[in-house]
Amino acid sequence: MKPKAPQSSEAAEIDALIGARRHAEALARAERWVARLPRDAGGYLAMVKALLPTGRLAAAADAADKGLRVAPQHPQLQMLRGILDHRLGRSDAAIDRLSRLIATRPPNETEASFALAEALHRAAREEALEGFIAQGGAWLDDERAAVFTARSTARRDPAAAAEALERTARATRSGLLKRIAGFEAVRLLDKAGRYREAFDLASFVHAETTPPFDIGAYEAEVAEQLRQLEKGPAWFAAKAPEVAQTALVVGLPRSGTTLVEQMLDRHPQVSGIGEYEGVFEIHEALVGLGVWPQNLRGLQAADAARIQHRYLEGAAARRRAGAGMTFDKTLHAWRMLPALAAVLPGAAFVHITRSPRDCAISMFLSNFHPNAWGFTRDLASIRRVVRLERLLVRRAIEVLGLRAVSIVYEELVDHPEREIRRALEVLGVPFDPVVLSPEGNTRTVLTLSHEQVRRSINRSSIDRWRNYAFAFDAAWDELG
Repeated sequence: MKPKAPQSSEAAEIDALIGARRHAEALARAERWVARLPRDAGGYLAMVKALLPTGRLAAAADAADKGLRVAPQHPQLQMLRGILDHRLGRSDAAIDRLSRLIATRPPNETEASFALAEALHRAAREEALEGFIAQGGAWLDDERAAVFTARSTARRDPAAAAEALERTARATRSGLLKRIAGFEAVRLLDKAGRYREAFDLASFVHAETTPPFDIGAYEAEVAEQLRQLEKGPAWFAAKAPEVAQTALVVGLPRSGTTLVEQMLDRHPQVSGIGEYEGVFEIHEALVGLGVWPQNLRGLQAADAARIQHRYLEGAAARRRAGAGMTFDKTLHAWRMLPALAAVLPGAAFVHITRSPRDCAISMFLSNFHPNAWGFTRDLASIRRVVRLERLLVRRAIEVLGLRAVSIVYEELVDHPEREIRRALEVLGVPFDPVVLSPEGNTRTVLTLSHEQVRRSINRSSIDRWRNYAFAFDAAWDELG
C-alpha cells in the first residue's frame, strides 16, 4: 500500500484533534505546518478549520485569505471563506463567492450548495433561493435539501411545508437535521395556531436530540458570584485598560436581545457584531488561569490585557466601517459580569428582561445548540435558569457600579423611543430617529430571531405563553 503523504497525515491528525475539541492543539499544529511550508495551502486550511469552532472568525478569515493567495482556486478554502463572509454578516460577498465557486463544479459542490442556500435564506433572498433550487443539482438528492425545499414551499403552502418538515424530523437519523427540520416545523405549526402539535413536536425533538444538562454547574457558579459580591466592590478591580467604546447586551436567549441589537445597530455610531463568541473565550481563559469564579482578584494585569486584546481584535473585525462603538449580542454575559468588569472595564451594558413565561416558551420551541443551551430541553430547567439570572444580574450591576441600563422588553415594544434613549444615554451617543426602524436594517441576522427583525416593532410575541398555558404550573408565579 502506498504510504500517505506527510501533509495528508498531518491534516488527518489535525482533524482528529478538532473532532476531540482540542482546538488549541490543532491550531498550534496548523501554525507549525504553515511556518514549515508557507506555500502549502493545506496548512492554512487546517488553521481555518481549527479557528472556526472557537469563533475566531477574523483570524480564520485572515488565514483563509493567506491560503487563497497561495492557491486562489482552492475549493475548500473558497467555500470556507464564503461561510466566513456569511457569519461575519457580509451576505453579498458570501453569496457572490459561493455562486462563483459552484459554477466551476468543484469536488465540494454539494457542501458549497448548502452553504449558498443557507446564506440566501438568512439574507431573506427568498426568490433567489427558489431560483437556486429550480436549477437542480446533486445537492438536492441529499436528505438535508428537504429543509430548503420546505422553506420554499412555505411561502405558498405553509401547512404542506410543516408536514414535510415534521416527516423529515421523525424519519432522519441525523440529530442535526432532526433539530433543524423539527423546530422549523414547530415554528410553522405555532404560526398556524396548532399549539398542542407544536409543543408535542418540540418535546419529541428535545427528547431525541437534547442531552441532559448540568444546571448544577450554573447554580454553583452563580452562588459563588453572589457570595463574592457580598464582599462589595473590593472583590474585583479593573485589571486592564478602559474600553469605553465597547458595549454588550445582558440577557437570556429570546428575551429581546436581537431587537435591542438591531435598533442600536441602525445608529451610525454603533455597530452590532452579533453573538460574538469573545465573551465565552474570556470565560474559558479565566477558568484556565484558575481565577474564575472564586479568585478573580488573583487575575494578573498582563493576563487581563492579553485576554482583552483578543476580545477587542475579534470585535473590531466585525465592526461596521465608520462606527466607533461595538455592541456585542452575546448570550453569555449575564453569567459573568464581574469577569467582564475586570477584563473590559468601562464597557457599557444593556440589560434586558422579558416576561419569564414568554421567554421560556420561546426558548423551548426554538433550536438552540443542544449542548451549550441544553437547559432549553424542558420548561422546569428553563425556569431554574431564569431564576438564576434574576438573582444575579441586578445585584452584580449594583455592587460593581457598572455603566448599565435595565430595560423591560414589553416596555421597549410599547415605548421604543423612551427606552432606546435610555440605552443610548448609557452608551454615550446621541439619539437618532433611525433606531426606531430596526426593520430597515439590511445586516444579515444569524440568530433565531432573523425573521422577526424584518418586521417593524410590534406586540405579536407578548403574552405568547398563553397559547401554551397548559404547560405552565404555579411554580412560575414566583418569577412574576
